[in-house]
Amino acid sequence: MTSLFPDPLVIDKLSKSFGARRAVDGVSFSVAPGEFVALLGPNGAGKSTLFQMLSGLFVADGGSAKVAGHDIGIAPISALAELAIVFQQPALDLDLSVRANLRFQTDLHGIPRAEARTRIAHWLQRFGLAERADDACRNLSGGMRRKVELARALLSQPQLLLMDEATVGIDPASRASILADVKALCRERAMGVLWATHLVDEAEAADRIVVMAAGTVRFDGDAKTLMRRDGHDNLLDAFLHLTKAEGRA
Repeated sequence: MTSLFPDPLVIDKLSKSFGARRAVDGVSFSVAPGEFVALLGPNGAGKSTLFQMLSGLFVADGGSAKVAGHDIGIAPISALAELAIVFQQPALDLDLSVRANLRFQTDLHGIPRAEARTRIAHWLQRFGLAERADDACRNLSGGMRRKVELARALLSQPQLLLMDEATVGIDPASRASILADVKALCRERAMGVLWATHLVDEAEAADRIVVMAAGTVRFDGDAKTLMRRDGHDNLLDAFLHLTKAEGRA
């Protein structure tokens, strides 16, 4: 049966070159409502370039990407209104409080103040930040700052959440906590999640894995299928075998 709602993300033959180098070369895949998809690839695979196109920072050379049915190339404002992103590089104002950073985001999205207060209070409570709401962000641990960035991304109630290597540099416990939070929210809110990573243990938690190497998709399916394909008994060996076969080890 066909869904009444468009998929949070549909990418079709998306491409981007920098001079003679094809950073993203004819990439196609989708993310369904409530689906957690890991975009797994070594450094230089094209993951960041793909995310920069999805977030409107780069314009594609060819192909298309639709967010909740809106083509980024044709209706970028409508498409970008349906997604939120947590980048690898922190983007908080460290001199502002947690609450002020979140309020700035709701103002940016034109969310009325009364509604903004309700949403901010919800995410502060959800991520265990309520007691630190009036602390400057520079006084928080790396893991807590990441939770503030995640809360900020969710204030606009996106259909698609992009996580771009968002756990790099934080401690293992915080990394596991954020991964668990995002997985739970994915299902609770029927939100599509695309989680870019080079860490195999993060990809193991996904509903589906898309492996990129040399700018192209090398595999799209679940972890068990990837392991079974070349006779491996763990995902790391399967991933290394696949990327080595493509000259990207």
